Amino acid sequence: MDPVVVVGASLAGLSAIDALRAGGHDGDVVLLESAPSLPSDRPPLSKQVLAGSMEPEAARQPLAARLDELDVEVRWGTRVDSFDAASLQLRCATGTELRASGVVVATGAAPRALPGPTLAGVHVLRTMDDCLALRADLDRGPDRVVVVGAGFIGAEVAATCRELGLEVTLLEGAPAPMVRVLPVQVGSFVADLHRAHGVDVRLGVGVEGLDGADGRVRAVRLADGTSIPAEVVVVGIGVVPGTGWLEGSGVPLGNGVTCDETCLAAPGVVAAGDVAEWFNPHFGERMRVEQWEHAIEHGAAAGRRLLAGDGPGAPFGSVPWFWSDQYDRKLQMAGRPSAADEVHVLEGSLEEHRFAVAFRRGDRCTGVLGVNRPRHVVQARMRLAESLDWAPIEELFT
Repeated sequence: MDPVVVVGASLAGLSAIDALRAGGHDGDVVLLESAPSLPSDRPPLSKQVLAGSMEPEAARQPLAARLDELDVEVRWGTRVDSFDAASLQLRCATGTELRASGVVVATGAAPRALPGPTLAGVHVLRTMDDCLALRADLDRGPDRVVVVGAGFIGAEVAATCRELGLEVTLLEGAPAPMVRVLPVQVGSFVADLHRAHGVDVRLGVGVEGLDGADGRVRAVRLADGTSIPAEVVVVGIGVVPGTGWLEGSGVPLGNGVTCDETCLAAPGVVAAGDVAEWFNPHFGERMRVEQWEHAIEHGAAAGRRLLAGDGPGAPFGSVPWFWSDQYDRKLQMAGRPSAADEVHVLEGSLEEHRFAVAFRRGDRCTGVLGVNRPRHVVQARMRLAESLDWAPIEELFT
């Protein structure tokens, strides 16, 4: 029998393998990974590893130690160039062809870059190599670090750099940080938090380009014609799903690999993690989620879907969950709010930087976010998993 082939040794990919074995699959499993070794666990990269409080070796994926136990044939440094969904045939960059009985797409996403020439001192943050290169530049004590993009990665990097004693400017093109996923007033709290710690936060500003000298970045040029001197620039302007190798494969593509509610993209093909957009039946909408815990749950669901074969498969309905550590504040959120949702402060206040807010859309609660309120968010997450009705969430805080 042809092997199950997992493309990408991401958190989602390894979780799919774990689910396959736990579900009784005793056939061959081949893992194809373009990197020369197992990618690191990402959450510590923008915090502990970047700050130097955690050794790189400690940032290991949860299933790293179990690869041998899972009985996987791992082919490191193997990039897949093309795939035919009809025949489940993969072609690698080396020219090797591999036929599969089932395929898990877990190729993650790649960070977006600013246009223009490559300059030393300009960084993205996605891999351990990215982290160590940035840390080496920070260790040189630059006069100023400019972070482009105030999403979760950009905000965490800005916080880490300030805690290292560096001068930081945080640039965001939107009127508030994180408005793609949070209403403006909550995003404004993030901006105020960084300003309170000495970050020069500039909102509603566009970046026109970077200026350099002798091959190294010297300034960030803004759309209004001004520029900010910078010896180190960190770009955190989002990611692009890793689907290039699937062009023309017959696998449907949109905002990533387009899957149904069971993680199935095509017969015998599932996708999970950052690369996959699927219909979440719990929320009744399509979504692509770039979060650590989601990758574990989504990968496991994709593995179980392959085990179901030609059967209908079980829908994967989840309540997305994430956390972010910035200074002495821990942000935790359960759900999938949007910028247009109503914001209800249920505990504390935004001014105190310690609160819990719930997001309302009609008679539904789309999410709960807490800052240094872990118990409240955990309880809300459990209720959201049962129902998105507004009343049980409101009752939780009365």
